[in-house]
Amino acid sequence: MRVAVVGPTYPLKGGVAAHTTELAHRLEQAGHQTRLVSWSRLYPKALYPGEQAVPQGVPDLAPFPATSRPLAWDRPGSWWRVGRSLRASDPIGVDHVVLVHVVPAVVPAHLALLRALGRGTPVTVVAHNVLPHEPHPGAVQLVRALLRRADAVLVHSAEQAQLARSLGARAVRQVPLPPHLPGGAALPRTPHDPPVRLLALGMVREYKGTDLLIEAVQRAVAGGVDVRLTVAGELWGSAGDRVRELAAQQGSAEVGSTDVVGLRAGYVPAPALAGLLAEHDVLALPYRSATASQNALLGFAHGLPVLATRTGTFADDVRDGVDGLLVPPDDVGALAQAVARLAAPGVLDQLRAGVRAPDLDTPWKQYLDAALGDGLDTP
Repeated sequence: MRVAVVGPTYPLKGGVAAHTTELAHRLEQAGHQTRLVSWSRLYPKALYPGEQAVPQGVPDLAPFPATSRPLAWDRPGSWWRVGRSLRASDPIGVDHVVLVHVVPAVVPAHLALLRALGRGTPVTVVAHNVLPHEPHPGAVQLVRALLRRADAVLVHSAEQAQLARSLGARAVRQVPLPPHLPGGAALPRTPHDPPVRLLALGMVREYKGTDLLIEAVQRAVAGGVDVRLTVAGELWGSAGDRVRELAAQQGSAEVGSTDVVGLRAGYVPAPALAGLLAEHDVLALPYRSATASQNALLGFAHGLPVLATRTGTFADDVRDGVDGLLVPPDDVGALAQAVARLAAPGVLDQLRAGVRAPDLDTPWKQYLDAALGDGLDTP
């Protein structure tokens, strides 16, 4: 089959860009003639105040060879031209379009592209987040228009499937998010004495609950628990300011330490991930809310137990008391108790023994079947 994947890829950074890149690789490996059609400029800087490209030009995953970048948010003509070029009837057209839904701000470009494409070429929309984590005016109306236009919508959780159906999606396919893990193989871990070292990895945003984790760690340390936390990632907006503020309080008398929380501000490039994970004992995912994430699998791939909240797909990924701990979301007290439990004698060793390396290949077959429409519609 001739397939076009339309979505962000290198040099754009982040999980969605990495997933799009891996999706193109997997489709090609499965025997499909695949093109990756991407963006030179995805959206205005006002919508993404950080750096949109990976630092130092180092890709998170190997770039897909058959990649073009004709799309730009400020060139509406590019949206129409790409849509026409992908028509199945065109000599360079395709048999199926897989369109990656990023944020509502990009939906007008997607709708123009699909209008130019016409109805003769099937379209699957991959919706990592049907609606954004932070509400935006007009988001519901834009996303509803996109989902109603698609022949199928692929989502990664039951909650997102229900949301997609409520917005008028005609066929919804729910498949777990397959692994697209940056950073390469795990590095050997060096045994060490306490404290237990927690890592919160990735861009700091309100919904990720990093501030709650800092409060929980400081509360645990004030109660005599020997634990330290590293926050590694870009510190965005008011959520980033809050994390800086909380970290600056760590030298207070109540906490009694000047290095309870360490900030490693800035994007963590793929080559640095394995070393950073090897320096820590537990990967922490204290999200207030979530859809689907591969971060638990990333921790497991590097031998780390995971501390996560029961939101999104984390409860499916983490086996509570076996390879990690699960707590309710938005609950500092529960997080503090879990942190204390991690530092209790023998607990960390027990959880580490339960960690299993994730299957990096089998989930992709089901995912490709869903993307191209092999009868996986959910009721």
